[in-house]
Amino acid sequence: MLTLVVDALASGRGWRASARDAIGAGPRAIAGVLEKHGLECRIARAEDALRSRELLASADVVLASAMTMDIEALRRLSYAVKLKRPEVPMVAGGPAASDPAALLSRTLFDIAVIGEGEKALEELLSIGLSDGSIPDPDDLKSVRGVAYRWRGRVVVTEQRPLMPRRELDLYKPSTERVTDYPHYFAARVYVEVVRGCSNFNRTTLKLRSGLKCTGCNRCSSGSLAERLSCPAGIRPGCGYCSVPSLYGPPRSRSIELILSEVRELIALGVRRVVLSAPDFLDYMRDVLVEPEPLTDPRSPEPNYTAIEELLARLRDVAEEAGACIMLENVKPSLFTERAARLIAEYLPGTPVHIGCETGDPAHSRALGRPSTPAEALEAARRAARYGLKPYVYFIHGLPAQTQETVEKTVELMEKLSEAGVEKVTVYRFKPLPMSAFEHEPPGRPASRDLLSRRIVEAAKQLNTRRKLELVGKRMRVIVAEPHPRDRRHAYAYPVKGGPAVLLVNGASMIASVVEVEVTRVLSDRLVEAELAES
Repeated sequence: MLTLVVDALASGRGWRASARDAIGAGPRAIAGVLEKHGLECRIARAEDALRSRELLASADVVLASAMTMDIEALRRLSYAVKLKRPEVPMVAGGPAASDPAALLSRTLFDIAVIGEGEKALEELLSIGLSDGSIPDPDDLKSVRGVAYRWRGRVVVTEQRPLMPRRELDLYKPSTERVTDYPHYFAARVYVEVVRGCSNFNRTTLKLRSGLKCTGCNRCSSGSLAERLSCPAGIRPGCGYCSVPSLYGPPRSRSIELILSEVRELIALGVRRVVLSAPDFLDYMRDVLVEPEPLTDPRSPEPNYTAIEELLARLRDVAEEAGACIMLENVKPSLFTERAARLIAEYLPGTPVHIGCETGDPAHSRALGRPSTPAEALEAARRAARYGLKPYVYFIHGLPAQTQETVEKTVELMEKLSEAGVEKVTVYRFKPLPMSAFEHEPPGRPASRDLLSRRIVEAAKQLNTRRKLELVGKRMRVIVAEPHPRDRRHAYAYPVKGGPAVLLVNGASMIASVVEVEVTRVLSDRLVEAELAES
């Protein structure tokens, strides 16, 4: 019996247009549960599953991981399976399942798993899923953290308690299944090091739901345990983010498990590993406050001892194999001088992704942000001083966006450019289920909103300037996949992170690590290059 795990993350309508070199941790975590129970499984990207009717026809069970914006991909996938084989069980998880009623009403999936999926999946396997059967509703009602249809309505069971740190360590993500991805050898393969977020601040904006902060300050000055709940009923974290509600406070995986996973991935041919966390600097900070939950995004400072041990041992593993270890997200409030120095020592030149979202300090506080725009600017400057590659996130169309917030955001972007920021990433605000802003209207597209357009255009100008600085320079890239329209050329990715590269006449070099010279800028996200002369 074959269980097909479909990676629909960032696939939108069924095809991933951006970040094609990213392999997330979620699908491999689910495959690990299946392997733990001795079940045959395979991972397929949504686009590959939808293209291959033979692959879908061979699956006895279909599990899918997706984000909220990927519902259309899930709908297409479910119709491709269910219209021909209605008896095949289909289970969806990931952030897309945080609004289970919407997911199950818009797709033909049988079950949605809300939040952490490992234990819920094990229980589903025990009540029929492992035999290729859709579990009976009488059995499903005892499984916490799932939703299913029953007599024309969606039933959502009791919320599942979050796994403590030591229990999380009982689950090992699959490493072997990474080879199911067509260009895994060139991809950024994410390895989970921390689950959950320490920002339990709340937004102070009045919400459409009628909820309004009372100013009790429990979420910013109460005890760590008190910060878990809000007397006004406002969900925790930045208003636009659902991570604290879905995955709770941070829990760190053990160094030995992370090392084992990275070693196995590298042995299989993975060359770029990203240490995945809502904030890498929360790593083992939860241990410093146990048994209390880590709900303060500022104190205590990072667990420097644990971080140094992890990075030192990972560096040894990577250097021996010629692989590259990178990290991603850090909170400016925790990116201290000591933290920057440690990261630069063990991961020289790694990208560091810094959340900012708005350049207006008052807007930032009202959103529930854990740090200020000034701290984000200082974090970027600090990263650049230590030779790291600072990337900064912004969101346009946020609730309470005004002319003033936009002017301050654009002004901050210019300062970030002067500080040496490599890239600014701008997202359009979309309300996420289980976030404080879940009932707020989505931001208008920048093409139809002058204020949002200013933010987007400022980011494009900054990013294009940075790309123009690369013209004539050399970099080492891994050649990943042929260009979809002109098969002579290929897409490649810098070994240590950077813009996607269109390698002229590179299709014959797939899977090779080569040195290229940038010849021109094609967009704010893509550069063209040729094989460098030796």
